[in-house]
Amino acid sequence: MACFAYGETELAYLRSRDERLAWAIDAIGPVRREVDDDLFSSVAHQIVGQQISTKALATIWARMRGRLGTVDAAHVLAAGRDGLQSAGISYRKADYLIDFAERVEGGAFDLEAVATLPDEQAISALASLRGVGRWTAEMILLFCLERPDVLSYDDLAIQRGMRMLYHHRRITPQLFARYRRRYSPYGSVASLYLWEIAGGAIPGMRDWAPRSKPKSKPIESKRGR
Repeated sequence: MACFAYGETELAYLRSRDERLAWAIDAIGPVRREVDDDLFSSVAHQIVGQQISTKALATIWARMRGRLGTVDAAHVLAAGRDGLQSAGISYRKADYLIDFAERVEGGAFDLEAVATLPDEQAISALASLRGVGRWTAEMILLFCLERPDVLSYDDLAIQRGMRMLYHHRRITPQLFARYRRRYSPYGSVASLYLWEIAGGAIPGMRDWAPRSKPKSKPIESKRGR
């Protein structure tokens, strides 16, 4: 499968803009993240993957592709709610997929047109789908449409990577906006490295977020004893 495409142009720019990120880029080396250039499949994959582990998603997605043959509107509608559920997809997610497929088949959602929209308009269009919020739309822009400047504030791992790299205790919207401007127009490549940092790619780095205080032990009730 193809991976998100970037090269020395993007890396050189980010290195010139941020010394800490430059250090991380050199420490980590190339980052390869798979992309899916089929917009229908990408939206479906994101819907199926919500609130489940990566391992569970891989299993369910393989089962779904095996039963549908091709993940497109026609095959989703042919499978129906019960057919999708038999692949391990919840009824709620199956309803989201069917609604999406119906909108594509009926022409209410134009995949080709959405793919050509500017970032914010594409995000708005994708977020109009049932089961798709802003974060999901941003991931579709990055891992399907391969937009170059996607940096999601709603992504907790991105925030974790920033805290680890810059030793911040908290990433406020204002602080995040500052980094977004610094990385632009190559926020997507910065995202790839921040995810790697958050995942522990550089030994010895830690999350500087304040540790939550342990909850006090509740007073044991004597009632009813």
